Amino acid sequence: MFSRWNWVACAFYLVLSICSPDASSGLVQSCGHIIPESPVLALGSNFTALCILNESCLDFGNIYASQIIWKIKNRLVPKEQYREINRTVSSVTFNDTSSLATPLTCNILADGQIEQNIYGITVTVGLAPEKPKNLSCIVHQESRFTYAMTCTWNPGRHTFLDTQFRLRYRWPEQIFPDCIPKDVNNSCTIDDSQFFVNTEIWVEATNALGKAVSDPLVVDPIDIVKPLPPQNVSVTSGLLPTVLQLVWENWISDAVMTLKFNIRYRIVGDTNWMEVPPEDTASPRTSFSIQGLRPYTEYVFSIRCMKEDGVGYWSDWSEEKTGITIEDQPSKGPPIWRIIDTSQSPACWTVHLIWKALKPYEANGVILQYELTVRDKSSLSSPVKKYNVTSTNYTLQLREGTYEVTLIARNSVGPSPPSVLLIPASNSKAPVKNLRTLPKHDKLWVGWTAPNNYVLKYVIEWCLMSSSSDCIIEWQIVLGDVQGIDLKGIKPFKCYLITVYPLYADGQGSGQSVKAYLKQDRPSKGPTVQTKKVGKAEAVLTWNHLTVEEQNGFIRNYTILYKTIDGNETVVTVDPSKTEYTLSSLTSDTLYTVRMMASTDNGSRTGPDFTFTTQKFGKGEIEAIVVPVCLAFLLIVLLGVLFCFNKRDLIKKHIWPIVPDPSKSNIAQWSPQVPAKHNISSKDQMYPEGSFTDVSVVEIEADDKKSFSEQDLKPFDLLKKEKSTSEGHSSGIGGSSCMSSPRQSVSDSDEGETTQNTSSTVQYSTVVLNGYRDQTPVQVFSRSESTQPLLDSEERSEDHAGGADSTPQRQQYFRQNGGQDETNTDRPCFERTKQITHANEGDLVGFVQLQISGQSSQPLGLGMEKNTQEAAVSNVLQTCTEGQTVRAETVEENPLSVDEMPKSYLPQTVRQGGYMPQ
Repeated sequence: MFSRWNWVACAFYLVLSICSPDASSGLVQSCGHIIPESPVLALGSNFTALCILNESCLDFGNIYASQIIWKIKNRLVPKEQYREINRTVSSVTFNDTSSLATPLTCNILADGQIEQNIYGITVTVGLAPEKPKNLSCIVHQESRFTYAMTCTWNPGRHTFLDTQFRLRYRWPEQIFPDCIPKDVNNSCTIDDSQFFVNTEIWVEATNALGKAVSDPLVVDPIDIVKPLPPQNVSVTSGLLPTVLQLVWENWISDAVMTLKFNIRYRIVGDTNWMEVPPEDTASPRTSFSIQGLRPYTEYVFSIRCMKEDGVGYWSDWSEEKTGITIEDQPSKGPPIWRIIDTSQSPACWTVHLIWKALKPYEANGVILQYELTVRDKSSLSSPVKKYNVTSTNYTLQLREGTYEVTLIARNSVGPSPPSVLLIPASNSKAPVKNLRTLPKHDKLWVGWTAPNNYVLKYVIEWCLMSSSSDCIIEWQIVLGDVQGIDLKGIKPFKCYLITVYPLYADGQGSGQSVKAYLKQDRPSKGPTVQTKKVGKAEAVLTWNHLTVEEQNGFIRNYTILYKTIDGNETVVTVDPSKTEYTLSSLTSDTLYTVRMMASTDNGSRTGPDFTFTTQKFGKGEIEAIVVPVCLAFLLIVLLGVLFCFNKRDLIKKHIWPIVPDPSKSNIAQWSPQVPAKHNISSKDQMYPEGSFTDVSVVEIEADDKKSFSEQDLKPFDLLKKEKSTSEGHSSGIGGSSCMSSPRQSVSDSDEGETTQNTSSTVQYSTVVLNGYRDQTPVQVFSRSESTQPLLDSEERSEDHAGGADSTPQRQQYFRQNGGQDETNTDRPCFERTKQITHANEGDLVGFVQLQISGQSSQPLGLGMEKNTQEAAVSNVLQTCTEGQTVRAETVEENPLSVDEMPKSYLPQTVRQGGYMPQ
């Protein structure tokens, strides 16, 4: 066994041997080679290759054939296919070359460690050429005198090898150069062909694996000519409306070849060609007249030609040319129909006559106008009405009856045959039976069964139904022997209303209608459900039908699905004609969710969810509770009203106390004037009947901290006596609307009663004076019997300080009822003799004011006040009958200042003669 260094040295030698420049091949000298060298093998055949080692490599490196391995494209060949012939030669055998790939290499593996490539070859696998088949040739006319022959053949299978094809031809005594195809392997063109001589033509195919020759073709080139199509084709119209004439030129002379022709034509816009019978154009010619055409119709023409005897090939079609025939009378009258509107009045018809424009081959020209004739068959004396119309409709106002309408279309040549429409008074004839529809190949087939009577024609109406627009009617008339037609232009998922009318010779049958879809789909949307009424255990659901555009098919049923929040869903199926349904057996005061689904033959769609809550009480339960409660309440109210009516005096006494009417009070007759001073000698004359005194009642302000002594209250003895002698003339004032609330005052209580009693009322008295020296008194007053309390305005003396400013207003207030008394001179009265002024202190007249201050308790003041009071009482008053003026004198000793003067609520004498309560 070699050591590591020996193997390295051997590998180095092999590299040097391969790279040595002394090799016979030129640059490389290998340790071996493979036989055969780059072979071309037939696909599927057996193949054996030999690898031969050089002796020089054997001597140096101890390399032998047993160490050779074979590879195909770096893929190891199984050793079962190896064979060691001797120590320098190894072979490999392949039973099927289809598995071979390139390159095939011979390699050395020394001691299983180092692999070294010795030699490699390229293996080409392919097939031998097949015999070319179906050799055919055609001579193309390139110009008037130039003809090129092109031959084609079938090259056979693909050989996977480079295969050459050659087209060879010869005359019996002359061989021509081969024609080699360019870029193709199945055709070749010979530029110049000779006519009237037989030529032998064949094809040869050659590659590395062999050669193949086709069968020879012997032909005269004149028999395989494809001529050029006729040129300069023109179309002209003849004298007849059904004839057009074609004229053309031929590019091949009759001396070389006689031709026959083929003419085709079609209507402009149509894709179907029609041909002139071949026998009519089987002879040489340059023109031809085509008959049987439609009047006033545009046609397209094309021509081709070939050898007259039919040997050879047809030329291409010539350039298309158009021509139009002249006009003729319309071949038929326009189909006419009517739509009768009796909405205004059954006895007055609005008849819409409609007709279809004639097709071009029926109109045979331009329709200039339509002549419409209407004849009333119910009345023979009625004149015939004629109308000239340029449109395809006309509206008539006719009375109920039977009419015959005739329509004629007219062009520049003449009128059409008349179309007659009978409009009967009623559709009393038998209708069609078993009207049905069936979709067929994007068309809607309408079929019916004919009635027993003979029918001249059928009228089929159809219109696309829409919820937003009127139904636009389309119609078609078919003959009476037809019992079904295909309607074209029908849209899928749209609803059509189809009506069939049978027309008889003496009338018309009633129409039978049916709705139909070409294709159906599920609805575009689901119904929107709402509640109409919700009760305790039931709910009335309502919804609107889907519009015809939203249905997309026939609605077979509605499905209502409802449930509570946590309950199972309940399904109810409803007839498609209904728009209302009542859900029953519901739970009270419960929230329900409901939705609705509409279904067609091709699917369903659900609408939006809707929620509602059932009522807590059923119908009549609330009324059963409320009505008794209301009745009981009304009974209680009635009893209360009766009780209050019976006890109205007691209730009035507690709620509405008796309040005297101030307008009826005598206080309104008090005089604001100041009476004159008089001396009254006796006490009996102090209160004559019907008069007031000039004595004021003094309000005593009680001191909470001390009471008054008997000596302090003596000055009021005279006042008590005066009250007792004049009871009925003097009264307390409390509660009057013109007086304020009660104040502390001198009352009728015993002398021992303290001034802390505030429940007494203020007493007011006034001496009314007679007129001075027989003069009319300024104001007449009578004694006030009011018991109303003083008003706030009368209580606040500070509001009336300087009483001269407010005197006129007060005078006006107290004189509201004195206007009538001022002129009454018979009434006893007192008057003031003179106005009090600051300048005449001796004439000062006023009330004797006794003010007892809670702050003053000196005997001197009390004594002076007592004397003043007695003097005033004894010297001031006298009766009115004596006509004397009474004057009160006021004795003042040590008068108090204004600030020190205690507040008083006594009536004060004001300078203007008014009286102001303070």
